[in-house]
Amino acid sequence: MATENLFSQVVPVQVKGQGCEERRINVRVSIELQSTSNPIHRKELVVRLTEDTDPFFLYNLVISEEDFQSLKLQQSLLVDFSAFPQRFIDLLQHCIQEQNKDIPRFLLQLVSSGSHLDHTPSFLNVIETNPFKHLTHLSLKFLPGSDTDIKKFLATCLKCVKKEKLQLEQRLRKTEEDLTRQLNYTQQNLSEKSRELEKLRNEWTSNTASLSNRHTQELTNEKEKSLQMQAQYQQQYEQQKKELESLHQKTIQQLQNKLKELEITNKDLTERRYKGDSAIRELKAKLSAIEDECQRTKQEVLALRRENATLDAECHEKEKQVNQLQTRVAVLEQEIKDKDQLVIRTKEVLDATQEQKAILEENTEKKQIQVEKLEATLKSLSAELLKANEIIKKLQGDVKTLMNKLKLKNTVTIQQEKLLAEREEKLQKEQKELHEAESSLREKEQEVCKLQEQLETTVQKLEESKHLLKTNENVITWLNKQLNEIQMTKKQEVLGTSSPPSNTTARIGISPHNMINSRIPFLNSGLSYPISPLLAFQSFPDTASVKSANQQASGAKVHFNMPLSETHQCSETQPGLNVVTSHSTNKENGENLGLEAKYLKKREDSIPLRGLSQNAFHNAGTKSI
Repeated sequence: MATENLFSQVVPVQVKGQGCEERRINVRVSIELQSTSNPIHRKELVVRLTEDTDPFFLYNLVISEEDFQSLKLQQSLLVDFSAFPQRFIDLLQHCIQEQNKDIPRFLLQLVSSGSHLDHTPSFLNVIETNPFKHLTHLSLKFLPGSDTDIKKFLATCLKCVKKEKLQLEQRLRKTEEDLTRQLNYTQQNLSEKSRELEKLRNEWTSNTASLSNRHTQELTNEKEKSLQMQAQYQQQYEQQKKELESLHQKTIQQLQNKLKELEITNKDLTERRYKGDSAIRELKAKLSAIEDECQRTKQEVLALRRENATLDAECHEKEKQVNQLQTRVAVLEQEIKDKDQLVIRTKEVLDATQEQKAILEENTEKKQIQVEKLEATLKSLSAELLKANEIIKKLQGDVKTLMNKLKLKNTVTIQQEKLLAEREEKLQKEQKELHEAESSLREKEQEVCKLQEQLETTVQKLEESKHLLKTNENVITWLNKQLNEIQMTKKQEVLGTSSPPSNTTARIGISPHNMINSRIPFLNSGLSYPISPLLAFQSFPDTASVKSANQQASGAKVHFNMPLSETHQCSETQPGLNVVTSHSTNKENGENLGLEAKYLKKREDSIPLRGLSQNAFHNAGTKSI
């Protein structure tokens, strides 16, 4: 038998029950594929629902290939048995992805027929929410785990915990050995590095003494060099000052020459303007004379037209003359227009020259003010420069001496700081490794303590469950003894033991047939308790109807292959049923018959045993009879 684990993750499930509010639980869904090949090659899909916080929460579902075919027809699935596990896992992963959303698209619902999840068959539905409706992709019926299943599950959990404990202990041992080795190694390194530090300190003191002697000699040499450099800088400064003065004078002369040239150009432009005005006046006089002549010619033409209408030849000649005069007028008009344009251009040139003249005058005034300011600043700067040069000379000497000292000290200190930094980094790394190892040790110790506490709690629960089993077995043996005694008395009565008729009527109600009828719920409850050998040979009427009624009440099935006879199907069984119902009413009223109170107390950690209370009350009823 080979098992293959396909899926084992915690999935949020919405639990629904009759008469109780909806709630969400984190349930671990584990899917396994079991294959057997001894008699016939078969594959079964095992789905298990468990809760990490509640070890008694267990629901199982076993789907064979035949069961899958019926499920496929019922829910109209389009997937084969080989592809069904992967499709189911995909739906579960969709539910896990949608769990953090406010309105998840995929949901898992565990719907139970009872008010709580108390050993009743429940349905696991995979639901997809659309804007229109809730679509159920898959609905699987899960059966609650029996006592043996829960015990097996708890045993497997214990095995896993023990394996994890052994692995953690081995890891702890390895880590302790590694840490001890690292501690020894780091201590050796620290001792070696402390020795190296002492050697370096001695070398550093000797080097500082030799370097100080060298510095004093170099300082004297550099002081002499600084005096020479000061003399050179003074000469360069005087030369630069003379060059600046000469440049300033050259710029002033250039500006003055530009002013003279601009004045000359201004005079020329004014003369040209006066000449243009005179030419315009002459042209205007000529125009007025030409206009007078034109008017006269027009009058003459009109007179000639009126007088000499008959003389075509003369008219043609005069028309020719008129045309010639008109062409001359047009030429004169064009000349007048050209002269007007020249006048406009000259005016524009005059305006531009006047603007340039004003700008140049403003620039000359500004430059003269700047020259005066520069002369004043030069005088003040020359005085300040003399003072500053003296101060600079002193400061340069001091700075050079200090810089040389600092350079030497910096070189020595940088080398030493590099060595110290490297060693400090190594020490810090080793300290970090030690702290990490200590923290890991503490965490592992805490984990070991937690595991030990869990082991102790599980051991206590196992002891309590064993104690409960012992008490239950004692109760069952006691009940079987009483049943055997009652059956022996019945057999003796049937064989012909002498007894009064009043007792026989009372004993007829407690026939083995009634005993078995009252005991069938106990047998169908799913628990394999010992049954007396006498009961196995009794004949039970209408067991099929009783089985069908009990199968509707409970999910587990127990088959009894017993020979049925029609001899006991008589009316004598009815009083026995009345006796049983009377004792069941006593149970509802709270009376515990047949057993002591300590065996019937309900404990919180105990596992419920189905069918036991019915047998107890049945036996108590037989005693009272």
